[in-house]
Amino acid sequence: MLSPALLGPIDVLGEEVIGGVAIIEFVLLGLVTVNLLVRALAHRNYVRTAREEGAEAISRSVALDVTNVLIVLGGFYYITIHVHGGVVFTVLALGLMLTDFFEFESRLVEARQEMSLERPKASLFASTFVFLYIAYQSLFFVIRPLWELVV
Repeated sequence: MLSPALLGPIDVLGEEVIGGVAIIEFVLLGLVTVNLLVRALAHRNYVRTAREEGAEAISRSVALDVTNVLIVLGGFYYITIHVHGGVVFTVLALGLMLTDFFEFESRLVEARQEMSLERPKASLFASTFVFLYIAYQSLFFVIRPLWELVV
């Protein structure tokens, strides 16, 4: 018996591939990893731009904003596959997006006051937390045999 598709062809992301893990969980893990890499590149670009061109030349990283939006949208889709995990992940992703907004504004203030630009500590913490959660969700099948021995 076929189940009706909720979102059409995109529902292929809800299929389980290994150990009960849906494809969307691996997609989100990849997106969060890319987000971490883009975050490092964006910060390096902010520092270089502030040093060479001044505070007014600093602009938001489009790649970072795109990965944030994709993570949040992926989280909304993840809710349709696994409600509990999806809600937790989406709340963390929304917190990450909000943190990124304020961290960028903080870097602008530092650049305008001609201070050295600090690392975006709150965003790094939030993105690491999001990464750890989705890694736990998507890679739990690796440690499941050991976990079942303990619990």
